[in-house]
Amino acid sequence: MDFEFTPEQLEFVKDVEQFLDDNYDPEVFDVTRENMAQIVDTPKRRAFMAKLGEQGWLGITWPEEYGGKDGDGVYEYLLNEALAARGGPQIGKGVGIIGKTIISHGSETLKAEFLPKILKNEVEFAVGYSEPNAGSDAASMQLKATKVDGGWMLNGQKTWTTSAHFADWYWVGARTDTDAPKHNGITLFLVPMNHPNITIKAIWTMGDERTNEVYLDDVFVPDDYVVGELNRGFQYISEALDLERFTLFTYSPTAQRLDLLTEYVKGATRDGQPMKDDPVVRSKVANLHTEAEVARVLGLKFVAASTAGGAPPTTQASEYKLFTTEFSRRLANASMDLAGPGGQLRVHTEEAPMAGRSESTYRYTVIDTIGGGSSEVQKNILARRKLGLPKNF
Repeated sequence: MDFEFTPEQLEFVKDVEQFLDDNYDPEVFDVTRENMAQIVDTPKRRAFMAKLGEQGWLGITWPEEYGGKDGDGVYEYLLNEALAARGGPQIGKGVGIIGKTIISHGSETLKAEFLPKILKNEVEFAVGYSEPNAGSDAASMQLKATKVDGGWMLNGQKTWTTSAHFADWYWVGARTDTDAPKHNGITLFLVPMNHPNITIKAIWTMGDERTNEVYLDDVFVPDDYVVGELNRGFQYISEALDLERFTLFTYSPTAQRLDLLTEYVKGATRDGQPMKDDPVVRSKVANLHTEAEVARVLGLKFVAASTAGGAPPTTQASEYKLFTTEFSRRLANASMDLAGPGGQLRVHTEEAPMAGRSESTYRYTVIDTIGGGSSEVQKNILARRKLGLPKNF
């Protein structure tokens, strides 16, 4: 494959960078929030995303019949990387997980109601897959949907639902057939988050970000808000997770942190000696730069596979997610080691090495290896789908 971008693609990047320069606001952009910067949780951030919609960039890869531009996936990749490099909100689950699933599998009613709002950033979503006993193994979800006249009654609990405290709609998976194998019998629903029988409780992560527990007690969902076919929800979730594993974990913030560490090593000393002359340090930094290039190329491989047609690029998504998040964690660990005791000072501490960035990323990157399917899950996917190993190997 060609790893270079075309003149048209580079011109698009220039347009995006100019737009970001023109709309810079420190309340919207914060690189120290790492990949959690994509969460749109303030009026200013929502307004910024609405401006992206006005540019026609939110649905740049959607079909024209649904308001998109039929653009190649590389444009979505370039846009997301540019946004992530500034620490800004990204196109996220509305355009990707929800929008693309509705386009592929949703009813005309759902398309008419939600797709225009997504393109204008007039609606925010929370995604409900994980449960207390079904974290990385989403197929084990037990939140129950019982058929009633005109719709379904949902009862159960979800956990780790980021965005639940400000989202407008809940994209939630529930078990509609308790007798079917666990990968079957799951259906997707769209539920308004202001439903009186939904209770949201905060969970604060080690990265200082909020996620949530969500309790649903006799939550009625009309039949019109069933997404796609009954009992095929896990298949839709699997398709969408490939997008999530790629779009949630952008490369550009990791590359920035590597540059920050490299510049620090160039000027730092240990026991009066330049750190850059230490052969152990030089080897560590060289290895990190090599791994960074591998992460970048794995991302481009996913983009190429996603635009080539055919089967969804499941293994490429898992390869990218596994390697990039684990590399990001190794980079954070190396930054803490090389910064020494001062690396434990909190982010934005001016006198700290790298302004305390290593301390915050040390905490954030642990979360990255879990979100969107843990590293262990990605290894299982690769073992089965790429290497052909049996489930009980």
